[in-house]
Amino acid sequence: MKKQWLVRYSEIFLKSDPVRRQWENVLIANILEVMPGIHVRNERGRIWLDGDVKPDLLKNIFGIVSFSEVEHIKLDEIGSFLPDYCRRHGIEKAKTFAVRMKRVGKHAFSSNEKAIEFGDLIRGEFPHLKVNLATPDKEIHIEIRANEAYLYDTVTKAVGGLPLGVEGTLVALVSGGIDSPVAAWMMMKRGCRILPVFVALDTFLDETTIARAERVVEVLAKYQPGIHLTVIRDSYLAAAKQELVRRHLEKYTCLFCKRRMYRVATALAVQAGAKGIVTGESLGQVASQTLDNLVVLTDAASEVPIHRPLIGFDKEETMKIAREIGTFSESTSKASGCKAVPSGPSTKAKLATILEIEAKLEATKMPLPV
Repeated sequence: MKKQWLVRYSEIFLKSDPVRRQWENVLIANILEVMPGIHVRNERGRIWLDGDVKPDLLKNIFGIVSFSEVEHIKLDEIGSFLPDYCRRHGIEKAKTFAVRMKRVGKHAFSSNEKAIEFGDLIRGEFPHLKVNLATPDKEIHIEIRANEAYLYDTVTKAVGGLPLGVEGTLVALVSGGIDSPVAAWMMMKRGCRILPVFVALDTFLDETTIARAERVVEVLAKYQPGIHLTVIRDSYLAAAKQELVRRHLEKYTCLFCKRRMYRVATALAVQAGAKGIVTGESLGQVASQTLDNLVVLTDAASEVPIHRPLIGFDKEETMKIAREIGTFSESTSKASGCKAVPSGPSTKAKLATILEIEAKLEATKMPLPV
């Protein structure tokens, strides 16, 4: 008997053979990145791990749907091995049980025949047990692959999604609040490596806000090892705000601020070879995220695609994910808010109006700080 770990994926299995093999290799590389000392082998639909496997790390590797610690024996050893396995795994404490069979390859028997055979064997050893296929107290899983057999009783859910990196890289505008790290995480789950950036607007934000964003990104490092926050300091808003106040157009401050952030993120994306930017915007959540104002914002970053995975989410839905992935606590930790927000921000700005104002503002000619 040999102990191993069985790793399962789902969406990869649906791809064509060349893509499947490529994505399997990316997933294996991602596993080895966090556990470099283990041995990995793969079959279609399965990855097997030997060595010092850390389940807490496996849970956070995108592309893995679930995993189990298994005991590996030969097919003809199941009958003699099964009673002891069940005893060691606490079946005597259960009242009901089920045998779950999976079989790959050509055999002279069906999965159902073997499930009945092994179920009868278990009941013979533990007469108090009753079969319950719907809601058993204990499940014994037996996976037969050719002449090999793998037994396990626990399936641990992992993060799922696509292997990190198969879709390329995105720049993520991260504020440190609840929404933006969740948006970044959701794009990670769809196979995107993330380059998080914090645009520090001089005079309107202090170091507590930057520190909070850095702590949030440290949490995201559980899912993308080595990730770090790029902080870009920019004095554009200070100059723009001064001009807007002088012209009695302060209500457009947030739009000028976010258009600048989009431009900075776009420049960084082009420089880094990223395929777009991701933001935490949700339709109608704040003044700058109305449908009218999103049109104004999108124009500022038209060189690259903008991804808004939270666009249809309400706050409760986003908070739920933030708690699940571990960013909520840091995102709600104490930090100073933005001091540039006007008392009555515009909710229905017109792109033509914003472009006209920008054309007259000297601040818009400031070079991008990347």
